[in-house]
Amino acid sequence: MYAIVEIAGQQFKVSKDLKVYVHRLSNEEGSKVSFDKVYLVDDNGSITLGAPAIEGASVEAKVLQHLKGDKVIVFKKKRRKGYKKRNGHRQYLTQIVIEGITAGGTAKKAAPKKAAVEATEEAEAPKVKKAPKAKKEDTQE
Repeated sequence: MYAIVEIAGQQFKVSKDLKVYVHRLSNEEGSKVSFDKVYLVDDNGSITLGAPAIEGASVEAKVLQHLKGDKVIVFKKKRRKGYKKRNGHRQYLTQIVIEGITAGGTAKKAAPKKAAVEATEEAEAPKVKKAPKAKKEDTQE
């Protein structure tokens, strides 16, 4: 079972007992966190889609630690001008472990692939009939 969930402004594919590094959360180490913006849940082939999120679905997680990521070097240069700027930063991160995924109630179930293919074949653009041409009448006065 896995889910697509939005955590701190980014979307992650998560499953039970998965450790994930996300942008810094304000929760304390060891506390539990619940994320409600669940966009997709796959329960052994049974896919549930949200529009945009699944109502009642949530992902439970536990905050393991707060840390800083690897240093990112930002280097700017303009050739033949003698311009060089070196800058960098370390991103603040939080490591969480996913403890459980609860599927919600009301949402759309995704159609099986075979049925989806058959539905698209039937829903092809209908053949357009051309309007009959007007007959030309010879009127001379």
